[in-house]
Amino acid sequence: MVNSRFRSVLITLISCVVTAVVMFLVFGRSAPPGDASPEAGFARDMAVHHAQAVEMSFAVRDDSTDSRIRGLSYDIITTQTAQRGIFMGWLQQWGLDQAGSRPVMAWMAGHGEHGGSAAATPAGTGGAAAMPGMATADEMKRLQSAEGKDAEVLFLQLMIRHHRGGVEMAKAVLKLSNRDEVRAMAQNIVDTQNGEIAYMTELLTARDAKP
Repeated sequence: MVNSRFRSVLITLISCVVTAVVMFLVFGRSAPPGDASPEAGFARDMAVHHAQAVEMSFAVRDDSTDSRIRGLSYDIITTQTAQRGIFMGWLQQWGLDQAGSRPVMAWMAGHGEHGGSAAATPAGTGGAAAMPGMATADEMKRLQSAEGKDAEVLFLQLMIRHHRGGVEMAKAVLKLSNRDEVRAMAQNIVDTQNGEIAYMTELLTARDAKP
């Protein structure tokens, strides 16, 4: 099961990288996105979003003995770490700083359903603008201190919300960007994370819990 999921993750990552490289070669002569563009904002904010997902996944992987939870957390760690590298690579290609001067999520203002049920204040941002699906500092502490079934349930609940926020962000950039490499990545995030949301909901149901 884990080997099969690992192969699936590798195929997905290779597809993303190849798509990004091909699109850059084909469309590389077009003007790169600017510092205030939706593409730059998406890359920066999604990198932060992914970083928290990786942190959450390490927390439960270190605690759980359930093969399904450990396999899921490993998939999230490997996939989202690789995607963060792609986001940082885009910014470098576009001649932009890794961190921008605009507020968090400014690129998404007026699009999607930002600020709805998936939104929360990001951990460690000191009250910065909400980023969809992010766990609060208190929730992160609870996850890191939880054990056994309690840790698994909390992880699944937080990650489902986190994934919904990521899907929201990806759908927003699909409306705002015409760059093929960005759209390909965003669609991959929508498809992959919606699939994982369904899988995590099944794992919660098996533990007599709900999202």
